[in-house]
Amino acid sequence: MTQSIPGNFVWYELLTTDVPQALEFYRHVVGWKTEPFGTDYTMFVGGQGAMGGTMKLPEQASKMGAPPHWTSYVQVADVEATVALAKKLGGKVYVEPNDIPTVGRFAVIADPQGASISLLKPTDAMALHDMKKPGEVCWGELLTTDQASAFGFYSKLFGWTKSRDFDMGPMGNYLIYGLNGTDLGGMMTKPKDAPMPPAWLYYIQVANLGAAIERATSRGARVLNGPHEVPGGAHIVQLMDPQGVAFSLHEEPKATN
Repeated sequence: MTQSIPGNFVWYELLTTDVPQALEFYRHVVGWKTEPFGTDYTMFVGGQGAMGGTMKLPEQASKMGAPPHWTSYVQVADVEATVALAKKLGGKVYVEPNDIPTVGRFAVIADPQGASISLLKPTDAMALHDMKKPGEVCWGELLTTDQASAFGFYSKLFGWTKSRDFDMGPMGNYLIYGLNGTDLGGMMTKPKDAPMPPAWLYYIQVANLGAAIERATSRGARVLNGPHEVPGGAHIVQLMDPQGVAFSLHEEPKATN
């Protein structure tokens, strides 16, 4: 596997209110295996190894108004320097730089519009997974109040570049961003009447979208949007898990002869 460099997503984390139920849900829906890490953390393991984990939503985060949610860690070369830059660019710091023993140094920030994301300088090199394989998180989508401002923030912070724009008609512009020629996700200005605050939404690759939706809804998930086809022939659906956490599923385009 190729080694990750600064600017790549390297870890995904579910902060939830019912860890045992969440573990059972994502094992059933996505096919992940689970592996304890310490006493209060459990890793999600796919076909290419661990790619994320889950823990109970910290009390401090709950008191600050954070709901159960998925978050991500982006690799950086220097956590302190990235935090300082985030502050300079109008972001906030929710968790100051700190160490995770044997893992690396991290921090939790929010962009100027309020969406949160985490930083990580790993202790050891981390391998990039093939995002097209089932069980991998394949897309990071930012729903924000100001797409242009948000992209400016992240491009300066992580070195992300604009790959292209997609006109969604009444829904506005969808900006696809990436790193070194690889698309990582998209950003859009959410509708003014949408009740949710700015947030990141992550897409998990599955082999059969219809079957995965059935597995999810049979265990208490609710469909928020879709399923439908997106440009390029892939199919997606946006759901809410039993603890109220939004997530998405993605199926690669069918091969054509």
